[in-house]
Amino acid sequence: MASELAEDAPDAALLVAYANGDAQAGRALVGRLGPRLFAYATRVLGDRAEAEDVVQEAMLKLWKIAPDWRQGEAQVSTWAYRVTVNLCTDRLRRRKTRAQVDIDSVPEPDSGLASAVEQMTEKDRAEALQSALDTLPERQRQAVVLRHLEGLSNPEIAGIMDIGIEAVESLTARGKRTLKAALADRKEDLGYGHG
Repeated sequence: MASELAEDAPDAALLVAYANGDAQAGRALVGRLGPRLFAYATRVLGDRAEAEDVVQEAMLKLWKIAPDWRQGEAQVSTWAYRVTVNLCTDRLRRRKTRAQVDIDSVPEPDSGLASAVEQMTEKDRAEALQSALDTLPERQRQAVVLRHLEGLSNPEIAGIMDIGIEAVESLTARGKRTLKAALADRKEDLGYGHG
């Protein structure tokens, strides 16, 4: 069945179209949600392969509930983030030790736009941030990543994490303070100068 939905169709419309047999609508929804969920899972888990598995599992869950989706009750993206958050939480709980950041998990800058020194500085900054994120308690890390790296609003995060807005504000504030303290002595060697 050929999709007649526009690229700017709401997520719920794409999901309903997919449930009705429109594979193209499903691909469009994966193209829209997948990169965001993957970025979140990579930041929280610190492992690209695990993040890919989590996103794949989240999308499978979305496809399974597609025929029963009730429009207007929840946003598809909020539901997908919540499932991704829960899957990441499950994986973190199963870990016996925290994994080190894999160099492959650090995004590379666009080729030709950054000098070797800039690339090394960005890599060092990404590794330092990931290491600092790894020290945060699980819920703080989730809230900080959703708010400051994924750019979601506090109400969206509250819906995803199934907590109140005040709890989101508290988690992100404590997480930011911890990150700032953890990275304070690295400011100069990460290229942020004095001050």
